[in-house]
Amino acid sequence: MPGLGPLAVIDIGSNSVRLVLYERLARSPTVVFNEKILAGLGRGIEKTGRLQDGGVAQALAALGRFRRICEQMGTRSLHVLATAAARDAANGLEFIAEVRRICGVEIEVLSGAEEARYAALGIVSGVWQPDGIAGDLGGGSLEVVDVHDGAIGTGTTFPLGGLRLQEAADGSPRKAEKIAADLLADNPLLAAGEGRSFYAIGGTWRSLARLHMFQTGYPLHVMHEYAIQADEALEFCRTVARGNVETLDSIEVVSRQRRALLPFGAVVLGQIIRVARPKAVVLSALGVREGLLYERLDEAAKRLDPLISAAEELAFLRSRSPRFCAELGPWTGSVMAAIGLDETEEERRLRIAACLLSDIGWRAHPDYRGEQSVAIISNANFVGVDHPGRAYLALAVYYRHFGLVDDALSPRVREMASTRLKERARSLGAALRVAYVLSASAPGVIPRVKVAARGDRLVMTLPADLAALDGEILRKRLDQLGKPAGMVAEIVIA
Repeated sequence: MPGLGPLAVIDIGSNSVRLVLYERLARSPTVVFNEKILAGLGRGIEKTGRLQDGGVAQALAALGRFRRICEQMGTRSLHVLATAAARDAANGLEFIAEVRRICGVEIEVLSGAEEARYAALGIVSGVWQPDGIAGDLGGGSLEVVDVHDGAIGTGTTFPLGGLRLQEAADGSPRKAEKIAADLLADNPLLAAGEGRSFYAIGGTWRSLARLHMFQTGYPLHVMHEYAIQADEALEFCRTVARGNVETLDSIEVVSRQRRALLPFGAVVLGQIIRVARPKAVVLSALGVREGLLYERLDEAAKRLDPLISAAEELAFLRSRSPRFCAELGPWTGSVMAAIGLDETEEERRLRIAACLLSDIGWRAHPDYRGEQSVAIISNANFVGVDHPGRAYLALAVYYRHFGLVDDALSPRVREMASTRLKERARSLGAALRVAYVLSASAPGVIPRVKVAARGDRLVMTLPADLAALDGEILRKRLDQLGKPAGMVAEIVIA
């Protein structure tokens, strides 16, 4: 894909050191390489005030490897961020100097406020029109900040990172609960989260969410925008914080290195829920690194819809005609109006994205195009869409390939979408079936074909020079489109 890239971000945290390589600077960035080590740089800092020697050696060795990977990938730009451990440790400056020597670039040591701002920008980057409190839990600190659409409030930092809290509490989750309660009680920033979303960022919270996914048998193993209702999340946090982690159901889905910090992450999240009283906890796969990239976009790119941008990219890479897929958006909008289905603004953007994705499976065997498309869409590295929205996208493209039957579709995917979304996905699938048989995916055809309601009739008007496109299959699919609305389909020649 064209553009500035590849780009690399190295994030040096209190617990992990991670390299992420992105294909290019874009509204919906694509990851081409991702590797981390759990060096535990901040382990012991609560008592010694220093980065531990073993963690430093492990981190520096990893950074040498990361620098070499960036070179062989032809990285155009490398950004290195350091957070709480390097910021607070007595030997932090010495460590940063060595990092600078290895990486060959300046190191951005983030203050707590800067870390909170980048985390919030990560939410703005990855969640469409967010409204709530963003919290980034690292090994050494917790950053929280208010986010409303593109507006970001002033961030606050708490010494409640998983490693730091574990050590301050002498390994006792009960003692950690008291520490977290004292630090977070009556916080005005958190209090502003009542009835809104709490956006959870950080590896420990992602591990908690993964455990919850598997315990509940959730059908979609996509972390970004996985949502847990607040009451359920609070009860789950209590269970994790007060039991033996190794005896928890499905604990094998969490890496052994992460398990020890799960109770402390659960303690902090539980206390946040008690104070903020959000409607739901929403997991974010994007955070400080993506916030840094988002800040570097120009203003026009920042205003783009990340879901539509990602869908356009997939259409460009995988469809027969990206131009035809783009034409489907306005055309299906007129069809939905003709059959009497109103749309919210959110439903409209989902429909446009589904149109862009409707042909990404065409190179597969015809019998498996629908299944392949559903698998890609359900699990794609999209941002800017929640899980019911993913289900809508998958359903619409499934119906486009298989017809208006559910025989080969997982019932769990259907359950993720509301009745209203399922109805609109089915109607969109029917409209796409008409468009594809009419045009054979060639651009320039469907914009000339009008579909409108005339009383109880659904009328398709073909220009005279397209009259030969009329046929039995087209009429059958037009009938299927009109039938749920109680409309009789008709084709006329202009």
